[in-house]
Amino acid sequence: MNQPNLPTPPMQSTPQPESNEAQQPSPMQSQPHPQTQSQTQTQASAPTPSSSVVDTNVSLAHVITAITSAASPLQLNQQLKSFAPKEVRNMILASLLPDGRDPLSLLDIQADTLGILHILAARLHTTGAPIVPLEFVAQFCQMFVPEQARYVPDRVTLLANAIPLLAESAGNLSLAIQPLFDLLTRYVPTLSHLTTIHPIFLKMCVSTRHFSAALPVLAHPVTTIDTSTSDLHYNDNLVYHYAGGMVFAALKRWAEAQEFFEICACSPGSAAAAIQMEALKKLVLVQLIHDGKTTPPPKYIHPSLPRLLKGTPYSAFVNAYPDNRAQLRSIVDSELIFATEKTLGLALQALERAPRWSIRKLTSTYLTLHLSDIAQAVGIENVNEVRALIVDMIASSEIAAQLSADGTVSFFDPPVQFEKADVDRVLAHAQEQAALLASLEREMARSKEYLTKALKGKEEAAWGIDDDPADRLAASIWAEDSGFL
Repeated sequence: MNQPNLPTPPMQSTPQPESNEAQQPSPMQSQPHPQTQSQTQTQASAPTPSSSVVDTNVSLAHVITAITSAASPLQLNQQLKSFAPKEVRNMILASLLPDGRDPLSLLDIQADTLGILHILAARLHTTGAPIVPLEFVAQFCQMFVPEQARYVPDRVTLLANAIPLLAESAGNLSLAIQPLFDLLTRYVPTLSHLTTIHPIFLKMCVSTRHFSAALPVLAHPVTTIDTSTSDLHYNDNLVYHYAGGMVFAALKRWAEAQEFFEICACSPGSAAAAIQMEALKKLVLVQLIHDGKTTPPPKYIHPSLPRLLKGTPYSAFVNAYPDNRAQLRSIVDSELIFATEKTLGLALQALERAPRWSIRKLTSTYLTLHLSDIAQAVGIENVNEVRALIVDMIASSEIAAQLSADGTVSFFDPPVQFEKADVDRVLAHAQEQAALLASLEREMARSKEYLTKALKGKEEAAWGIDDDPADRLAASIWAEDSGFL
């Protein structure tokens, strides 16, 4: 298979060892060189810098040979991870061959995916290493073999982290989006698996404002966390859903934005993260835009987050919404926190929709109202502005009403309209979700952690630990005093 043309960097200058210093054989070599007794004693001592450099040039050829002749990816991976100490190993993998050739030009992307990943991870994160062309990385992301790549999830993460840096060096961050998308969609066993690539890809989409590019990934809800497939951390889940909420909010897809911000803000953890507080602030603003009110957070949210939110301008904004429009405007104008935390856009959109929510509240109380009464109720002085607003809400089916020539607005309940195709679509979606839930429950029932916790719960119940209300009250008081609530 043809490889992309790699520019050959100039040959690196290599200091030569002193004449009385023996060269160490590479662990990748099949047969060691004959040694004298004095040479053996020299190798037992710590290697000098000059001998390490010579060892680098000699060993890299054997590394390439091992990669191209490996019979088992598992065996090759063990060799590449252990043939030298980490610092020396990275220096070897990040270097050129003694004749100045780039080892990547000798390897085939599909046949040698595992070896190329080791080389890329070392070269892209070693200071002073030869530059890897972004074009080669992009082609690798399009053609690599996922089964080989899954042996080294940590190297895949290093590659994903380096792609934005390569794009930045090229002067265009958006160049990172397609390689990251290819890497993500080819690497995962299914698109419902969360990986370390997900938050990196979503952050690139948000920072470059290519929001639509993230939709094919966001369309698949995360249902599987597999740390053997990707070296995930707790923060990866938070960043992915926070960035997903930013994407949906930018596209004004408020229901999905609300879902993603809630997952980020309410993910259980031993301590609340700063990004969860930011997600909670955006969540309440999105709820005001989409629903006209906020909803209580789930019980499993970290208790410190709602308490911290109460003392902020966000809480004052929520309490005044939607009827007190003058106070809402005063809060937005006087508080710099919205601009500082980059939530001013959401706050202004919520402020703009406040009269609509006030009018919708009126429809549940009155059958008829004059435009002047509506203007007074929603805090708009210009009756013509209210007329235009009512007409727009009727046209967009936000309210069911009729506007007469004399300015009287008659409200009525909207007729229920649906078609068979709509019902079939909803039923199919419900069946799909039910099957997914059943599959997740079966997977959970096989989980060692779940079975251990369930068994422990049954044992505690058998001993009556949770049966005494006084004990529960005492435990609650102790936790509250200890600062856990």
